[in-house]
Amino acid sequence: MKIDIDDALRYAGLRGAAPEESRREMELIAGELERKLTPRFAWRACELDRGDAGIALRGTGVVLTGTLAERMLADCRIACLLIGTAGSRFDALLRAEQARDMARAILMDGCGSAWAEAVCDEAEREIAARFPDLYLTDRFSPGYGDLPLDLQAAVCAALDAERRAGVHVTDSLLMVPVKTVTAIVGLSDRPQGTRIRGCAYCDLRETCAIRKGGTTCAV
Repeated sequence: MKIDIDDALRYAGLRGAAPEESRREMELIAGELERKLTPRFAWRACELDRGDAGIALRGTGVVLTGTLAERMLADCRIACLLIGTAGSRFDALLRAEQARDMARAILMDGCGSAWAEAVCDEAEREIAARFPDLYLTDRFSPGYGDLPLDLQAAVCAALDAERRAGVHVTDSLLMVPVKTVTAIVGLSDRPQGTRIRGCAYCDLRETCAIRKGGTTCAV
């Protein structure tokens, strides 16, 4: 699995055309991480039950509330919970780099974010292969739009994330390892055109470091 260098630079706060020196250094860091890290992800497919409380993923205790989930899953009868992580090895490598060279550590941190997203992409490819006759929606995560961030714990519990991916959620809703992404992706009988992207939908829009740097994480 390869890390997207442009994504890594963007997560590191280097907007626009990054200096060539930064790109070369990021490529070196990405190569190092690709050699040392092993992708870890888990996913679970669930039928959907719609009710007054929201959209329940059958058998999990996870209930998706708000308009984002309603729009994204409007045509879906099944949805998958998924988690992707850079793993605890990345956390150790980052701490060591922070002690040696903070500038390089910032690039490594961006690389870790890109790796976690790439792991989720890998999970989506596996889901698509498992359900070849269905169409995937964009994935969306707790804390995005009006989907509550405190859903993280329920999603991780439903996925048995600590055993399957080595991830646990703290009391303050932080996931450990730090470069971990949880998400929901719907599956439909027809192609999905809904693309809910952009800062206006994100609960982190006021505190997002990427946005403060003059860019966004929108794809």
